[in-house]
Amino acid sequence: MGVIVRDDGFHPEDWTDGFAPADAPRNNAALDLSPEADPDVVEFDGIAMIRIGFPSFADGRGFTLARQLRRRGFAGRLRAAGHVLSDQYAMARRAGFDEVEIDEALSRRQPESHWRARADWRANDYQSMLRGPRPAPNENQKKDESGPKGPRRQT
Repeated sequence: MGVIVRDDGFHPEDWTDGFAPADAPRNNAALDLSPEADPDVVEFDGIAMIRIGFPSFADGRGFTLARQLRRRGFAGRLRAAGHVLSDQYAMARRAGFDEVEIDEALSRRQPESHWRARADWRANDYQSMLRGPRPAPNENQKKDESGPKGPRRQT
């Protein structure tokens, strides 16, 4: 039995309806997907949860798959399961995951405090941090958007 990680900390497993592989008959309300699944062929009508496996913490295909499923319109629970580290929690949330399922051993090596430290996933955006704060436009920029090299071209 795994530990479920959400923004507010560790939780026991609360999904009791089981998981079915994507190619199995639909007798469950949840799908189990491998990271190689093609998001364009996944049928998720009537599916309440999708769990995406992470065979290795270095395998980021699950993040891409989650993002693509969300873009296709999946609005149910989305769970990352397997080898996901606390350092990857913010990325998982930004990719569209609602929660992460880890095993008991990982929960002992990376306790709840490690995961909660990354729970403010909107603030832990490394790319935005590198770009720095965007300066507010000054009054001259608001009135004249021609810039230093002349008028901007329409694209």
